[in-house]
Amino acid sequence: MRHLEVGYHLKRAFWHQGYASEAGAACRDWAFDHLGADEVFAHVRDINIASMNVAIRLGMEVRARFTTHYRGVDMPHYAFSARRG
Repeated sequence: MRHLEVGYHLKRAFWHQGYASEAGAACRDWAFDHLGADEVFAHVRDINIASMNVAIRLGMEVRARFTTHYRGVDMPHYAFSARRG
């Protein structure tokens, strides 16, 4: 399945300053307003509480759970999404 995804990766020095939420909101809004998207996703590792909180601040809810395999390690993730209101 193909879908639009919001993602971010920040150096530790910039964590907890609102940058991820601000950038994520801008990307979500751009997707809705300019790309005509009906839904925008964020894939979050199941142990990354801070990123889950960002997704929730973006109005996203958990839609699915999936596992990726990276270098021989299973990594559970959540698929969060926000739908056009």
